[in-house]
Amino acid sequence: MIGKYKIITLYGSTKYKDQFIEQQKRLTLEGYIVISVGIFGHADNEPITEEVKTMLDDMHFHKIDLADEIFVINVGGYIGYSTNREIEYARSTGKLIKYLEII
Repeated sequence: MIGKYKIITLYGSTKYKDQFIEQQKRLTLEGYIVISVGIFGHADNEPITEEVKTMLDDMHFHKIDLADEIFVINVGGYIGYSTNREIEYARSTGKLIKYLEII
């Protein structure tokens, strides 16, 4: 928390770019400081090297460390391998985990 604002980090497959943008806007208007992904590799069909993927995965764990809560964008209930790892890490650090869709 910074001042009166909670920090929330968004997670989910980057193929759901529109939902990321929609939730970022909604949560910002609710008074959250929102941390999101930096690129939408799947949605934008951007090739990502293994080295960059490793860096982004590491960066995502640090984003969890910064956050008070995480918000999982699980369209259709989908949670991929990377997102599942991030959820498990968040859970292990005691972060509140919210989901777009009830699981």
